[in-house]
Amino acid sequence: MELSPATSDHAAVEAVHAALVDAAAHLAEVGARTEALAEYVPARRTLLVPRAERLRPIGDVWRLGVVLLASGAGGGGGASTGGAKPALYATGALTRSHEPGRPTYQAASAERRRQLRVAAYRGHFRPGTTVNFDAKPIPIDASLIGASGPLTVRDGVALVRWSESSTFDAGALTPFIPYLAERVALLAAPPEGA
Repeated sequence: MELSPATSDHAAVEAVHAALVDAAAHLAEVGARTEALAEYVPARRTLLVPRAERLRPIGDVWRLGVVLLASGAGGGGGASTGGAKPALYATGALTRSHEPGRPTYQAASAERRRQLRVAAYRGHFRPGTTVNFDAKPIPIDASLIGASGPLTVRDGVALVRWSESSTFDAGALTPFIPYLAERVALLAAPPEGA
C-alpha cells in the first residue's frame, strides 16, 4: 500500500519528533556539552528606575549546527529527558558572558558586541559562558510541511536548510535525520582537540 503525499509528510514529521527524542536521550546519557539559551530583554524603566539590557536565562541547549536542541526537561538540555518533549530552535545570535569593562569606542559593531557580552553577564551567566539568544522556536508539527525555515518537510522527507540565504536554493537542502545523527555523534564524541 502506497502512502498519500499528505500521509507521508505527516509520517516525516513524526520521524523528526522521534529522532529528536532519541537524540536528546543520547546526548543527556553521555553528558554532552551544552550551551546556555537566553531571551534578550531590552533596557527599560521600572517605576522610574532604569534597567539595563540583559540576557535572561531560559535553559540549556545542545548546538547541532543550524539548530539548537533542548530536552524539554526543566527547559534545559542538560537534564534527563524523562519522557519530556524536546524543543528545537533555529540557531540565532551567540555571545560569551563577560564582566563590564570600559567602552572601546573603536567601532560601533565592536561596541555592540561588548554590550551584548555584558548583557549576558547581567543575566547572571558566569564569565566565559557561551550564550545563545534570538533563537526562534521550530514547532515539530504539520507547520513543517513546506516551511521556509531551517527545517522543512517536502515530499515525505524532512530536510534541513544550511543557511537562511539559501531559501530558494534546493541544493542547500539535505535530509534532516542523517544530518541530526552526524551532529549528535560529533557532539557526543568530539574529535580529539575539538
